[in-house]
Amino acid sequence: MTTPMGDNVPELTVRSARTTPILVPMKYALGTSAARVTEAPLLLIDLETEEGITGRTYLFCYRPAGARAIALLLEDAVSLIRGEPVRPVEIAAKLARSFTLIGVTGTVRMALSGIDAAMWDALAIAARLPLATMLGHEPRPIRAYNSCGLGLMALSELADEAQRLTANGFKAVKLRLGYPALAEDLAALGAVRERIGTGIEIMVDYNQMLSVDEALRRASALASEGVTWFEEPIRHDDLAGNARIAAASTIPLQLGENFNGVESMAAALQACACQLVMPDLARIGGVTGWMDAASLAATQNIPVSSHLFPEVSAHLLATTPTGDWLEYVDWADAFVQEPLKIVDGMAIVPARPGSGLEWNMPAVERYRMT
Repeated sequence: MTTPMGDNVPELTVRSARTTPILVPMKYALGTSAARVTEAPLLLIDLETEEGITGRTYLFCYRPAGARAIALLLEDAVSLIRGEPVRPVEIAAKLARSFTLIGVTGTVRMALSGIDAAMWDALAIAARLPLATMLGHEPRPIRAYNSCGLGLMALSELADEAQRLTANGFKAVKLRLGYPALAEDLAALGAVRERIGTGIEIMVDYNQMLSVDEALRRASALASEGVTWFEEPIRHDDLAGNARIAAASTIPLQLGENFNGVESMAAALQACACQLVMPDLARIGGVTGWMDAASLAATQNIPVSSHLFPEVSAHLLATTPTGDWLEYVDWADAFVQEPLKIVDGMAIVPARPGSGLEWNMPAVERYRMT
């Protein structure tokens, strides 16, 4: 697709990129069936242009080693485009060709996505437009669910945390399930529901830990519990298994955070593996990849939510014809000058140029990885 751009966008030229790995403590730990995560390894990206405009974004790297690996790949990729005009669609195609033999997946995909998102930020800043406007739509409030915390923990702690997470006006929360027994899942959901009431929506996420048969059993048991969606119950790439679950369950099946580019999303939709999608900025291909994914979803009327990166994702959802929910995490609050605002459960897309990301440098130095 051709991504919208304003007519008066100044020409920019790629000069260099600076990367800063940081490790940010989470206010709320993420306890999943795979691990308990208490710190967010992030990579800050500053793409500098010859014209003095700097585009910024950040990536969630899952492990500290991931941040270091992505930084090396990103440095290599920028060396291939140094001196070229900042034209994200063309550069995305060039870099994909350059990295074909190693494979545009995993850390390579994330590095290229980071470059793409930073380029779009630079262009929007140069045009003095919010990123959403640069992409053809005005910023607008986006409904958000709180995805901080609510992992596997004792029921009394879970209920208390759910109450705290809805205190800022959120109308929805993400609950991680996947306790050893179905009865424990139902008890956890019941404890949260009792504490926050029926007016708050609950999305449940299994982080790919179930078998197909067990997912079918748990989906059936959850069907009468009023959950909003059933997320990644089994391996994300088992399209046949996910299609079985999607067909059998009355709860919409959510996939997408692990889509490797829009081709992966297209394959999932072709297989009827889900009714909802939630692309990840770093894995779908940055802003360019997101816009392609949004266009594909629109042709099939598939609701699109986001995965992480709420500061940038809010702009992207504002441009998405079938935009649905913003996944909110507060990790960037620790190191940006102006955190994303949530008012009555809605993310307020800032009217500042670009995505609105500016680093709080003393905080960045505090959390810098050694």
